Amino acid sequence: QGPLVESGGGSVQTGGSLRLSCAVVRYNYNAYCLGWFRQAPGLEREGVAVIDRDGSTVYGESVKGRFTISKGSANDDTLYLQMHSLKPEDTGMYYCAARGGFNCPLDQNRFGYWGQGTQVTVSS
Repeated sequence: QGPLVESGGGSVQTGGSLRLSCAVVRYNYNAYCLGWFRQAPGLEREGVAVIDRDGSTVYGESVKGRFTISKGSANDDTLYLQMHSLKPEDTGMYYCAARGGFNCPLDQNRFGYWGQGTQVTVSS
């Protein structure tokens, strides 16, 4: 089992909802910037949302108002991504990532720790 383990992906129809989970099993959960990124076939990986140690968040423009990133409550070292109003263009492999150091940018190149991904498919 890796340090970041995603789950919760699946197939839904347009307008549906899914909640992704990422178990942070090896890192000091509260010492890292955590994020969700996604990659569709043939496209580059893009940032979905990140959450910093203080709980501040940044979202990609295409998911604002529809997705919510959050951390579990005390003793729940899990990162969540609640997704509503899903669209076919949200289809892709979703990855959980962690970053040490300062700042928490929505930039995949700044994250050094990655999970294996969970597939989300939205059909029209």
